[in-house]
Amino acid sequence: MNKPQTYDLDVLRQGARSVHHPLTRALLALTFTTGLVDAVSYLGLGRVFTANMTGNVVLLGFGLAGSGGLPVLAPIISLVAFLAGAVVGGILAKRLLERHPEHLGAAIAVEASLLSIAGIIAAAIAIHERAFSSYVLIALLALAMGVRNATIRRIGVPDLTTTVLTGTLTALGADSPLTGGTGRGLTRRAVTVVAMLVGAIAGALLLKTSLAVPLLLAAGLGLVTWLVYVPAARREISSRQAADHTTGTR
Repeated sequence: MNKPQTYDLDVLRQGARSVHHPLTRALLALTFTTGLVDAVSYLGLGRVFTANMTGNVVLLGFGLAGSGGLPVLAPIISLVAFLAGAVVGGILAKRLLERHPEHLGAAIAVEASLLSIAGIIAAAIAIHERAFSSYVLIALLALAMGVRNATIRRIGVPDLTTTVLTGTLTALGADSPLTGGTGRGLTRRAVTVVAMLVGAIAGALLLKTSLAVPLLLAAGLGLVTWLVYVPAARREISSRQAADHTTGTR
């Protein structure tokens, strides 16, 4: 039996400081899909976020206050489903964290599957805001994002949470040369912001054609990310293990 491939997470995080690292590129692709997903939920499902839970809590507060005609049930469903997804992601992390390719691959597979189901439902039936159909989609999207967030949190690459930009923007300003900082990580942080922005723009534009299109695109990008990154991570682990073995036998 082959020994499971393990990965030193500290080495992984150090490598991911570069935008050229395979993990960084994978997380940037997922950041782009966040823009797609939140465009669908906010613009197409009735003023609710399914990835950005900070905004969702604020919108829920506005809704409970009766301001702006904002919904109450939709953000509650999103929050509950997101928490359920985070539990699933936590279970995956507990079982697979030391096997990084399998860990991230499993999480992306779950996410892509849920997004695909949501896309198929959106293509098959008419989705109306504040109707049962929209609540089903909200739950599926938030569940997928919860799984992803728990996974990315455990991997712990700085400034690449894939769903929120508050910390990234803070670091972008606070560590800049304007404050006497080194400016290290400037490119990675800027590209992260741009990735989500472009994803949101693309999602908003694609919504003009169909609710299903951005969802299926997000699912497809997740699948491509899995197909590209997981084999690359396995090759890198194998190369490192071979190098360590060679060094150890000298």
